[in-house]
Amino acid sequence: MTESEVLAKLAAQALDEKKGIDVQILDLRGLPSAPCAFFVIASGNVPSHVSSLSDHVHEVIKKATGLNPSKVEGYNNAEWILMDYFDVVIHIFLQERRDFYRLEQLWADAVRLEIGSN
Repeated sequence: MTESEVLAKLAAQALDEKKGIDVQILDLRGLPSAPCAFFVIASGNVPSHVSSLSDHVHEVIKKATGLNPSKVEGYNNAEWILMDYFDVVIHIFLQERRDFYRLEQLWADAVRLEIGSN
């Protein structure tokens, strides 16, 4: 398992622990136009849930790997938070934003990974 796959699974497990909705890992490595190796996608119920999911992902990854995201976007309004770990990009949405942007459909050719699989 690559380091980026481990990071993606850590993020997904952290989201699942805090009741993230419909947590998905998209493996983009086989797609030529992909911006990174993995997308991790989840939803929260309200902005405070979205920001707490982001906080928990940051804590879990920092504790396990020592890494901080290179960039975090959208934290202030917490409708769509993007956490950039270079090879892994984490998207945490309010459900209505996720339904609007439909990242899973845009990247429908990506392989879906199981959260707990090794």
